[in-house]
Amino acid sequence: MNVNFNIVPEAVVAAQLATKPDVLARIARMFGEAYGLDPAMVLDRLEERERLGSTGFGRGVAIPHARCPAINRPVVVLLRLEDPVDFAAADGMPVDLVFGLLSPENAGATHLHALAALSRLVRDETMHQALIDAPDAEALYAMLSNQLERDAA
Repeated sequence: MNVNFNIVPEAVVAAQLATKPDVLARIARMFGEAYGLDPAMVLDRLEERERLGSTGFGRGVAIPHARCPAINRPVVVLLRLEDPVDFAAADGMPVDLVFGLLSPENAGATHLHALAALSRLVRDETMHQALIDAPDAEALYAMLSNQLERDAA
């Protein structure tokens, strides 16, 4: 099953942050700026999920995710960190690529398919390296939107 992600240029940011709570707060603000969602509600949901276990995926990637009543399809943000941040990932590596994912409240299978699509994206070594090496947020957005469109086709 293909997932139709919604991503807009405002959803891709490169930033310097120091801690996991800083990263989660920034992702919540990004969802607010990019998709008009309430950052406080998003942060609550992301933190609630994070308490169940780290969303540090491994290989320097985290995918904090949650369900959200205010949307009708999965939405994504990408935060590339200038310096890696400890995210308590299973492999112990700090993260420098953080994909935020929100899915509709009742999107059981859709949410899992969206997580799987993001995990496939970052397991692709060429794409992973390209995201790390991109010169700025504009280049990151172009790469990500092209890849997500290709995957949805």
